[in-house]
Amino acid sequence: MPASVGPGEILIIKQVAEYLKVTERTIYRLAAAKKIPAFKVGGTWRFSRTDIERWINQQSASVKPAEPAEGERARKVQKTTSRRGEAR
Repeated sequence: MPASVGPGEILIIKQVAEYLKVTERTIYRLAAAKKIPAFKVGGTWRFSRTDIERWINQQSASVKPAEPAEGERARKVQKTTSRRGEAR
C-alpha cells in the first residue's frame, strides 16, 4: 500500500486487495455481500482505511481454535472403549 495512505484515507478496491493480499474480485464480492465495511460513491466501492483495520482486528479476534472433525471425535471414542463396550 502506498506510504501516502494515512489512517483517515479512503481506499479503492485495488488498494484494499493489495493490503489484504487477495484479488480485487474477492474484495468486490465481500463488499457486495456486506462482509467487509464499504460504501459506494457514484457506483464505485470505497473503503475507509480505519474501518478496514478495525474489521481485520475483529476477524482476528473472532477466530476460535479448530475443533476436531466429526471422524476424529468418533475415533477417539473408539480408542477409549474396548470391544465389550467397557472403558479401558
